[in-house]
Amino acid sequence: MLDEKKNSMNNQQKDRNLSDVFKELQEIRYSQTTTSSNANSRIEKQNKPKARVSFIENNNVSFDNKKGIKLSNLLIVLVILILVIIAIFPMNVFSVETGNTSENSDEVVETASAPTNFEINRKALNMQKIISENSSFEKVKEQVSEEREIEYDIQTQQNPSLPRGEQVVLQEGIMGKEDVSLVKTYENGEFIEEIILAKKTIEEPTPQILDIGTSDFLADLNIHIGDVVYLNKNATLRKEASETSESVAEIKNYIDVKLLELLNEDWCKVSFDTIEGYLPTDVLTSSTKTPSIVEKNRIQRILINVNIEMELNKSTGLTLKDYQKIFKGLPNDTTGIFEENAEVFYNMDKKYNVNGIFIASIAIHESAWGTSQIAEDKNNLFGYGSYDDTPYESSYEFDSFAEGVETVTKSLVKYYLNPAGTKIYNGETASAWYYNGPTVEGVNQRYASDPDWHTKVYSYMEMLYNRLS
Repeated sequence: MLDEKKNSMNNQQKDRNLSDVFKELQEIRYSQTTTSSNANSRIEKQNKPKARVSFIENNNVSFDNKKGIKLSNLLIVLVILILVIIAIFPMNVFSVETGNTSENSDEVVETASAPTNFEINRKALNMQKIISENSSFEKVKEQVSEEREIEYDIQTQQNPSLPRGEQVVLQEGIMGKEDVSLVKTYENGEFIEEIILAKKTIEEPTPQILDIGTSDFLADLNIHIGDVVYLNKNATLRKEASETSESVAEIKNYIDVKLLELLNEDWCKVSFDTIEGYLPTDVLTSSTKTPSIVEKNRIQRILINVNIEMELNKSTGLTLKDYQKIFKGLPNDTTGIFEENAEVFYNMDKKYNVNGIFIASIAIHESAWGTSQIAEDKNNLFGYGSYDDTPYESSYEFDSFAEGVETVTKSLVKYYLNPAGTKIYNGETASAWYYNGPTVEGVNQRYASDPDWHTKVYSYMEMLYNRLS
């Protein structure tokens, strides 16, 4: 019978929930405190030992009366505490395992589970990183005094004697000095700002002074005062800056002059060799603006010195190309002798420091452009050695035209063109037996019996020179 009751109690315990357990525990507590006798009679009726209560028989745990009351109170408090924790933290603290049986009994223990639906924070703060970054943050301020430079001012003034836009430093600028009191701020060792408290000047700065050019004429020709410029047409050098002023000299096209002063955009002062005067700016150009002017100037400089009184014991300054240009395609050179020997005359010019055009002009005059019998038969373009009564028989014969040209050149240099004692070639000096001056007319005195010989020879010289222009 007792076993049947136990089994019945076990079945009832299996069907109870947690609230039923709490309720039953409370009833037990109240029934025990009300009357001890009623409890003893109930215990006797159930055939239990005196002063003993069989509590949760499945676990074989028994208490005496006083101890049972205390343990039940403790158990109630613990259960209430658990319920409070579950209410405050609605998490899956307790899991429900349906069908989970105790190791020592067949009871199935069910626990209430809290709702498990909550939102996951996908942008969680990295508190460790935040703490680490802020713990290293450091901002420091310091008050210091420093010596600093003061920028100098730049002062400008217009200068009409400079190309437009060009600058010339008349006075170099010098930095000043000042004592500066300030507060500097640093973050994590890096400078971020400063606050200036006071300044005290130690040394005043020196301003820089600049000249700013305003001349369009100089800028157009890309020149400066003191440079060489060239005439782009024949012009009159005048005493004053006026078209009605007195003429000082006539200057040919391509000739170079030195720019001395720019009066305005229309007139300038120049130096033509040793002569100074004024020219309109519109007759001038430069090598930058007109590159070909330099070569034309070289030729023009040679040509302006060509005159019947020119000294012949000097090199012409002409190049081999100049000689080739002069003798190429001469209308009267029907046999081509002079064109073929252009280099020969050039070599005489350089080797013996003599005017090669003068030597060629004598040859043209004496040989009738290389068509004389002496020239054709004896390669003698000068009639060298001949006499008036026996010109052909007495004239020298040469193996080539070049040999005859060099023989005559050496003779002129040694006997006609240089004063006695002048160093000439191969360590020799001029004997000057027939020297009457280094001009065509001077040579004519002893070289030819024809008194007009010098004018005839010079006319050929002038013709040949003009082929350069």
